[in-house]
Amino acid sequence: MSRYWSNKVKNIKPYTPGEQPKDRKYIKLNTNENPYPPSSRVIEAIKNAADETLRLYPDPMGEELRETLAGYYQLRKSNVFIGNGSDELLAFSFPAFFEPAGKPVLFAEITYSFYPVYAALFNINYRLIPVDEDFNIPEEGYDQDNGGIIIANPNAPSGKGVTVKSIEGVLSRNKNSVVILDEAYVDFGGRSAVKLINDYPNLLVIKTLSKSHSLAGLRVGYALGNEDLIEGIIRVKDSINSYTVDRLALAGAGEAIKDDNYFQETRSKIMKSRERVSARLTEMGFRVIPSQANFIFISSKQCPGHVLFQSLREKGILVRYFDKPKIDNFIRVTIGTDEEMDCFLEAIMAIVPP
Repeated sequence: MSRYWSNKVKNIKPYTPGEQPKDRKYIKLNTNENPYPPSSRVIEAIKNAADETLRLYPDPMGEELRETLAGYYQLRKSNVFIGNGSDELLAFSFPAFFEPAGKPVLFAEITYSFYPVYAALFNINYRLIPVDEDFNIPEEGYDQDNGGIIIANPNAPSGKGVTVKSIEGVLSRNKNSVVILDEAYVDFGGRSAVKLINDYPNLLVIKTLSKSHSLAGLRVGYALGNEDLIEGIIRVKDSINSYTVDRLALAGAGEAIKDDNYFQETRSKIMKSRERVSARLTEMGFRVIPSQANFIFISSKQCPGHVLFQSLREKGILVRYFDKPKIDNFIRVTIGTDEEMDCFLEAIMAIVPP
């Protein structure tokens, strides 16, 4: 530990991303990347943008992309903010809407593990909402005094979705708190709450192009919400880095949104693969949590989660394992191509014979 670090850095426990090993070629089912390439229109747009204008700073507000997104969601441009991936938008949102050492922010005990990291970084108190044995989050858990609410829908790593009716209930009973919906995986079978934005000024929806649009390597996310909330995020952004999204990313992201036919085609493939693999694993005796995401959360009574994780890795297949209470017997498996999932099922049958 460096003597030059601040006390904050010394004490914080950073988020740990999924491994990206380079020692051999793996089937990567561990970081929820889309198995299909981006739209060809995206690649062409990036190539066209890679010209002499790269010497110039990008549009700090990404006005053209904001217009495209506003049109897609039938909102106003002032309802849209873009950033360098949804994680950056979450990082901006914590200081924008939550008070340091104030009332606790509420989020589920089993959810995206970056939330407590941001809370620690920005000195935000938080309270965990317990989940039941099926990883459901009771709606009444949010009916307590709070300084804000974060809901991942669908949730990670479980893949469980929440109904729009339930979200609306939380919003209506917490009108003095900002409710952040992290919809990173909603395009794989969940139901977005974007339509509620005009009725609830306390709703902020955060989305990403990393998963559903095959652009994890481009790093573009966006937030949709009331103009006041968007202005709050902009104030934080412009206090840290005015140019968060580069010219190539702006060009590629715009075409990704415009090529809706390709988006619909690839997400449909992933959902069909997810249902096929889930059904087969269930037949084999696995517990498969119903998923509305591009991954499944599974466990076996015959084989502990950490053994499954390591055995699959030895067979050249990467999945995600979380050594935490309540989920330490599960592995999270990203849905790959049908060929990759066939290899996964074959490996599973060798590790845990049906």
